[in-house]
Amino acid sequence: MKNHRKSEKLFKQAKAIIPGGVNSPVRAFKAVGGNPVFIVKGKGSKIYDVDGNSYIDYVLSWGPLILGHAHPKVIKALKSAAEKGTSFGAPTPLEIELANLVLKAYPSMDKVRMVNSGTEATMSAIRVARGFTKRDAIIKFEGCYHGHADGLLVKAGSGAMTFGIPDSPGVPESYAKNTITIPFNDIDALKTVINRQWKSIACVIIEPVVGNIGCVLPKPGFLAAVRALTKKYGIVLIFDEVMTGFRVAYGGAQEHYRIKPDMTCLGKVIGGGLPVGAYGGKKEIMSIVSPEGPVYQAGTLSGNPLAMTAGIETLKILLEKGTYKKLESLSSMLERGLKDAAKRAGVATRFYRAGTMFCTYFTNKEVYDYATAKTADTAKFSRFFSGMLDRGVNIAPSQFEAGFMSLAHSASDIEKTVRAAYESLKRA
Repeated sequence: MKNHRKSEKLFKQAKAIIPGGVNSPVRAFKAVGGNPVFIVKGKGSKIYDVDGNSYIDYVLSWGPLILGHAHPKVIKALKSAAEKGTSFGAPTPLEIELANLVLKAYPSMDKVRMVNSGTEATMSAIRVARGFTKRDAIIKFEGCYHGHADGLLVKAGSGAMTFGIPDSPGVPESYAKNTITIPFNDIDALKTVINRQWKSIACVIIEPVVGNIGCVLPKPGFLAAVRALTKKYGIVLIFDEVMTGFRVAYGGAQEHYRIKPDMTCLGKVIGGGLPVGAYGGKKEIMSIVSPEGPVYQAGTLSGNPLAMTAGIETLKILLEKGTYKKLESLSSMLERGLKDAAKRAGVATRFYRAGTMFCTYFTNKEVYDYATAKTADTAKFSRFFSGMLDRGVNIAPSQFEAGFMSLAHSASDIEKTVRAAYESLKRA
């Protein structure tokens, strides 16, 4: 067992002054038991806690650190940028440079607006879609997380056509009533809703690969059918690529699955892990965003020079020859190793991967939506998580979160991870 005395002491202090002792709920380890570890440093594929323990990291700040922690080129560029100032609240040339890189990677977007988070991106994109279509209702898919904006914190009712109810106290029912929730991968349910209510539906927002209930892949033809339906009825299709962007492929899930949405939302990967997000889309849609059009959205820190600098350096590195070939090799190596470890340990699991995103579910059933993901044995996962942490491997502290690969991981890291997995699985 690793020593976590300092982390335990800090957590006790934090709980007295921060709700739950954390600034984002999943960090509290409630889903896996025990206390969170407090991190003081990250370098390459590893993170280090206050007690001096090191961990091979597959959380990577929940996805954006595709280069690994503290990449030398990114850090060097950030130091130089910080010396010139951290925020101006005014346009900078860096915004144009990063915007051009993003637009080149995502040809479905003609224009892009920088914001400060994935939540801001999805919230703003939905507002723009409503302004463009002059309709109020939206469709989301069960298990897809699009940030904590009020209208998106809803869950499905008893049927595919049930309007959402608030999934969190503090969210008025009037906000949630315009959100319709449908099971992921259920094209028939989507057809039923759209055929009956299309005149009131502004947009369909979807994670093309669901990353907030693990890693759920779209069934063959599902995304194409969503695209065809939305196009037929003049409904704006929004791809939430906050997780999949630059991870499933350089051009995201839309490149991999060859689907062009009307709008796209991106997250912190375009800022090298710094607080940033973006939303963009077709020229005729984005032209209604203020000050060009009437739909208001603003942010003092939007396009700040530090985030823009880190994003530019990150995307330039990702563009280097052989980058995605290496990422695919490392990810497939980990996939083979974890599948083999589970087989040798005699534990029923389902492993899913999309590019550098992955998840191991503790179930013997196929996982294709929220309901099937919930068949996973969370108690067994909790034991597995604790075993991995004790053996120096950091994975997300929840069965229902994705893991991530980075360029900084090595074959040696993966070998150690697989050994740790086998030992942890035997005791899960």
